[in-house]
Amino acid sequence: MGIKRIGKHLVVHHWQARRVFNRSVLARIEQAIAAGEATHSGQMRFAVEGALDGAALLRDQTARERALDVFSHLRIWDTELNNGVLIYLLFADHRVEIVADRGIDIHVGHAGWENICHDMEAEFRRGQFEAGVVKGIEAVSQELAKHFPPQAPRPNELPDVPVVI
Repeated sequence: MGIKRIGKHLVVHHWQARRVFNRSVLARIEQAIAAGEATHSGQMRFAVEGALDGAALLRDQTARERALDVFSHLRIWDTELNNGVLIYLLFADHRVEIVADRGIDIHVGHAGWENICHDMEAEFRRGQFEAGVVKGIEAVSQELAKHFPPQAPRPNELPDVPVVI
């Protein structure tokens, strides 16, 4: 565990993530998720966490490990077609992780998700957080549409509203 990382997590308070991801930005992200889900039968969630707290920080929990926790907590694995996808942003580290259920992950694989994450992180380095998230949602939607095209009326199994932790 590096002192630099601890410092970032102690200094990058949750309010900074909430400032960047304000209500209007979150509303546009929610709209992007809904628009994407209209093109496929998959389910998407977006979660942003300002910084790790306490035990997670002391354990030096990685963004990937935390994303897996959030994926489970939000029950994204609990979709009928096993095609739920979480886009997780750990704001303090500017790290994006995509966690996908087995139904879609088998088609896209680690390398496919990593390419989307890298594209999003490139936008974040330019300070384009909203654009980066929307770009990621669109890329995930394209993958879901390839493997899970839209079906006759299907319920929206997971909320489209972004989660700010």
